[in-house]
Amino acid sequence: MRPLRLLVVLAAASLACALLQPERASLRAPDPESHREIDAGQVVGFTTEEGSHAWLGLPYASPPVGERRWRNPDPPAPWSGIREALTIGSACSQYPSDLGGVAGRAGRVGGDEDCLYLNVWAPRFSRGAVPGPGARRPVMVWIHGGSNLTGHGGFYDGSRLAARHGVVVVTINYRLGPLGWFRHPALTGADAGDLDRSGNFGTLDQIAALRWVQRNAAALGGDPANVTVFGESAGGTNVLMLLVSPESRRLFHRAIVQSGGSQTYSPVEASRFEEEGGHPDSAQEVLARLLIREGLARDRAGARERIASMSEASVARYLRARTPDELFAAYRARDDEGLVRMPRLFRDGVVLPEEDPLELLRAGGHHAVPTMLGTTRDEAKLWLFFDPDWVRRLLWIFPRVRDRVRYQLTAEYRSRVWKATGADGPAELLSGTQTPGVWVYRFDWDEEPTVLGADLAFLLGAAHAFEIPFVFGDFDLGGQSDRLFTEANRPGREVLSAHMMSYWAQFAWSGDPGRGRDGASPTWLRWREGGGAPGFLVLDTPADGGVRRSGEFVTKASLVADVRHDPRLPSAEARCALLADLDAWSYRFQADDYRGSGCRALAAR
Repeated sequence: MRPLRLLVVLAAASLACALLQPERASLRAPDPESHREIDAGQVVGFTTEEGSHAWLGLPYASPPVGERRWRNPDPPAPWSGIREALTIGSACSQYPSDLGGVAGRAGRVGGDEDCLYLNVWAPRFSRGAVPGPGARRPVMVWIHGGSNLTGHGGFYDGSRLAARHGVVVVTINYRLGPLGWFRHPALTGADAGDLDRSGNFGTLDQIAALRWVQRNAAALGGDPANVTVFGESAGGTNVLMLLVSPESRRLFHRAIVQSGGSQTYSPVEASRFEEEGGHPDSAQEVLARLLIREGLARDRAGARERIASMSEASVARYLRARTPDELFAAYRARDDEGLVRMPRLFRDGVVLPEEDPLELLRAGGHHAVPTMLGTTRDEAKLWLFFDPDWVRRLLWIFPRVRDRVRYQLTAEYRSRVWKATGADGPAELLSGTQTPGVWVYRFDWDEEPTVLGADLAFLLGAAHAFEIPFVFGDFDLGGQSDRLFTEANRPGREVLSAHMMSYWAQFAWSGDPGRGRDGASPTWLRWREGGGAPGFLVLDTPADGGVRRSGEFVTKASLVADVRHDPRLPSAEARCALLADLDAWSYRFQADDYRGSGCRALAAR
């Protein structure tokens, strides 16, 4: 392992939420009481240490390979006999990543195209005692994060939520990167349907998984009429997309958006050459690079000529014949964590509406279901921690912040941008519609220890994705996770995790987190309770103020105003530099947001 990543493993591995212990299928014995019959055949799972039943690696769609690549997924093929569901299925094709992805050699694609599998944890019922109508349990479908480029559902263990709060937890894989979001004109021939033409194959996979839940939840003790979708980061963004997708109507009944966003791309950006309005990594640009890499064109101009001379059928055959390694290599590298630059989530007018998602929320053009949204207080510290411009490494290992004041200031404002646009802003839009209820949180836990002389409470704090172990109730992540989750911070985090698990489960049960499933937590009021002032729930330990309500409402305009009056920014130059940083860091800001900032270049964009 690279020395530079030592603290990533010690601390940020929890951010990536590798909540499932390494596969130990050889130690798992099938439990005959877990025998069930679902639509594709008979399955048997096992009993977890927490006392729940689990069925791992169940296919929810046919393998998207060969001619099925870049197609709307088909239902899974049935099997004969009893399928032992004891191990997770293959992760979808992706570059290796230390942060929650797959293992492997840098620059080589791991995972597999045959990856459309899900995992289920449910309360343990004997074969003859699976609940029937009126007694079935809520279903919670988890959509993993990873920029829609990395990650897989097998990283997360739903056994504690299932056993402690009587819910059915489902974690899913979905196609990633250029196999999940790719829209090329040659793939939209006469044999392709509207869904095939959309390019939103990762989104279609998530919808197919929700349809699988509708068909099979009852057989596993779950209620198909009470399904909650929840996800973090890209998973939260995907939940927001499902809220506005016509294809997901009536497939879920509550939604939880954890540190989500709303960035989408037009079909033009997704498919055309850059000079025609396309993204620098559009499907046409990628095809040109593939031809050059293979020696079928000398340069980009030659590649364009060759593409113009090819029939759509030959282009489609050529693209489907490329290996995942060849496809991924045609994109520009973004960093060494498996992320590449590429457009994804296309406003195609079929899977995703042509309008901006936030405008749809404003106009009520979404599925009106109870919705929770939230962020972590220190979202941005995860990225600053990795950036050598902000944190230097002594002897390549020991992290030391370069400028403590600037580090905290930048992290604070970047994180508040995320709160404004990923939680408060959407909550305000939803609260003005027919949405049954909107609840907002901010996760503040920052009781990490000092490791190797590095104050992780300051360097990472309540960083991006830190809330997920608390939601799943699993702090035993294997390896050296006890360097982050220590005996000293155990009492506080276990209290906070108990509150959070209880809130999330009660929301799934009733559509209102209230006082939690056990009724012992502080009341979580709506964003605008009774039409009053906005407010959210701070999630923290008793030592740091506990779970409590706050009334801070962050908007982009209030952020600009705060920058203008922040005493830590003593000059106009410093204020404009910070606003320029926010502008470069986040797609969420627009020209109008800078009016009155005093920064002419930004305001005139």
